[in-house]
Amino acid sequence: MNEVMLALARTFASLRSPRVWLYVLMPALFSLLLGIGLAVWALEAMVQQMMEYPPMTLLVGWGLVWLAHVLAYLGGWMAIFALAYMSASLLAAIVIMPLLLKHLSAGAYRDVAPMGKDSFVAATVNSLLAAFLFMFAWLVTIPLWLIPGFSLLVPLLLMGWLNRKTFAYDALSLHATADEWHALRRQHRLPLFMLGLSMALLAHVPLVGLLVPALAALSFVHYGLEALRRSRGGAIVSVEGEQV
Repeated sequence: MNEVMLALARTFASLRSPRVWLYVLMPALFSLLLGIGLAVWALEAMVQQMMEYPPMTLLVGWGLVWLAHVLAYLGGWMAIFALAYMSASLLAAIVIMPLLLKHLSAGAYRDVAPMGKDSFVAATVNSLLAAFLFMFAWLVTIPLWLIPGFSLLVPLLLMGWLNRKTFAYDALSLHATADEWHALRRQHRLPLFMLGLSMALLAHVPLVGLLVPALAALSFVHYGLEALRRSRGGAIVSVEGEQV
């Protein structure tokens, strides 16, 4: 997992740049405002809705009304957190990722030639599909939260998957060819998930968690471009006779 540690180290080293901080803070502010808005205007409605479905109805039938309310509020807060994180991740993937790629490609990774396709549509579809699958998986796994420890484990695994699914492709689509992308995805499947999981863990740290969507985008750019550089033997590649 040295590649993961290297990507994380470079991610935090990149924060020395004021421009990178600007990119990181934009999704954080969006996530904070969205979370506050949902908590004020939607939390009670979400709790009431959850009280009408299992397992809350089962708990009420057993006389455990207080536990049903606790779980409903926990589910409501977790849903708000998930929605805020997912929305910030979409913003980071669609808007911030291209800016980070441009910034890093002109600096530390200027020797990695862009040989892929700069497709805004493909990147957007990938991010929206990941968000849809994330929310679907979140809803169907809610009953697992009744198992001790699973209320923390399941969201972590889902967020780790969301990070990998959203950012790994976007980080490499401009620079890697289709064959290179498929090879890197196959060879680095576990490290990419571990990188996403590391960011998911960081998302649960108070205040720092607000920065995670953009930090995740940044970390996947570092990981992806370094992996691509190594797969090419560290060589500068010429594109159409022009050295990049």
